[in-house]
Amino acid sequence: MQAFTFKGDSLYCEDVKCTDIAEKYGTPVYVYSHGSFTRSFSELQKSFSSVPNLVCYSVKTCSNLSILKMIHDIGGGFDIVSIGELRRVFAATGDVSKCVFAGVGKREYELTEALEKGIYSFTVESEQELEMLNKCAKKLDKKASFALRINPDVDPKTHKYISTGKKENKFGIDMKLAFELYKKSCDMEFLLAEGIHMHIGSQITTIDPYVEAVKKMSKLISDLKNANVPIEYFDIGGGFGIIYNDEKPIGSDDIIKELIPLLKDTGLKILLEPGRSIAGNSGILLTKVVYIKNNSVKNFAIVDAGMNDLLRPSLYEAYHKILSITGGAGQKGSENYDVVGPICESGDYLALDRSLPVLQQGDILSVMSAGAYGFSMSSNYNSRTRVPEVMIKGNQTYLIREKENFDDLIKGEKIVKF
Repeated sequence: MQAFTFKGDSLYCEDVKCTDIAEKYGTPVYVYSHGSFTRSFSELQKSFSSVPNLVCYSVKTCSNLSILKMIHDIGGGFDIVSIGELRRVFAATGDVSKCVFAGVGKREYELTEALEKGIYSFTVESEQELEMLNKCAKKLDKKASFALRINPDVDPKTHKYISTGKKENKFGIDMKLAFELYKKSCDMEFLLAEGIHMHIGSQITTIDPYVEAVKKMSKLISDLKNANVPIEYFDIGGGFGIIYNDEKPIGSDDIIKELIPLLKDTGLKILLEPGRSIAGNSGILLTKVVYIKNNSVKNFAIVDAGMNDLLRPSLYEAYHKILSITGGAGQKGSENYDVVGPICESGDYLALDRSLPVLQQGDILSVMSAGAYGFSMSSNYNSRTRVPEVMIKGNQTYLIREKENFDDLIKGEKIVKF
C-alpha cells in the first residue's frame, strides 16, 4: 500500500487530499504518512526477526518529536549523533534506554549526560574518545557500555558524500587497531566492551557491500571472542536505500537469503540503524509555483521552496520526483523546466531540465521522497522561516510542527550598542 496515491487527478496522502493540506497550512509544507512510517519500520523489523535484534531509528533522518514518539511506541530504539538528539528522544518518550550514541566528535559533557540518562551504548570512533568515555564513567562511578565503530574499507557504491566505510572516510577505526583497543579496554575499569559496530554508507541499493563488510567483521568478532572480549551485539548500521527514481532497493528476500545467515553465525544480538528506508518515502514537500520565467535557453518554474527547505538536490545533486497536482496536472502537453527556489544562490534548485505538464503560476507541486533528510537538514538561510510539518493518519490531519515566525527567527539575538 502506497502512502501517496492519485485518486482521479488529485494526489492524496492516505485519505487526505494534498491540495487541501496546502490550502490549510500554506506552502511550503512537509507532509508525512503515519501508515508509511509504521509499515516501513515493521517490515524491516520482520526481515530481521530470525535473529535477536533491536531496530534503532536514525534520528537525524527526520527528528520531529511526534515521529520519535511513534517509533518508540512500536518498539523502536534510536541511533543518535548529538546531545540534542538525545534530548529530543527524552522529550518525546522519557526513555533513552534504547539509544546508541554515534558520532566522531562527542564532547565530554555529551558523554556525561548520556551516561547519566542511561543510554543503551556508545559507538566509539577513536582511541581518545575511548579514554574520554572511561574518564566520564569514572567520575560518575558508572560502567559505560560501548562498541567500537570499525571501518571495514568497503565501497558501498553510493554518493561520495554519504560513503562512510572506506579508509579515506573520517568515520571508524582500522580493524587492526580496533583489536588492540578492545584488548586495552579490558583493563579500563569503567568500560564494558559489549558491542561492535559498522556503518558503510547511505542510500545503498545492493546487498553485496553489506555481505562483504559482514564477512570482514565476522573475522574480527571471532578473534575478539577467542581473546575473551565479551562482545554481545553487532550493530550493522543503516544505509538501506529507497526508490527516488528508478532504483531497485534491497528487499526482504535479499536480507533473509544473503545477510541473515552470516549474522546468525556470529551468535550476537543484531542492532541496525535505519532512517531513510523508514522515512524517505513516508514524506513529501508541497510547494507552489510563484512565477514562470522563460528565456531563449530555459523555462524556469520559480517555487516558494528553496534549498534551505530541501537541501539534497543542491548538496548531493539528488533526484526527487516532482508531480504537478493542480492545474498543470490536467493540461495537455509538457515542457522542460528548471524548478528553482527563491534563495539567492545559483545552486538553489529542486530539479533541473525536468519534463513536467505545462505549469502555471499558482500550481502546487509535490516533491516526492522528501521524508528523509528534508526538514531535518533545513535552515534559516536568507532569513527564511522553517516550514510546518503535518502528519496524516487515515483521514485525520495533525500539525506536528508550526511554521516558524519572525520572533523564532531572531530569538536569542541582541542589538548591542558598540
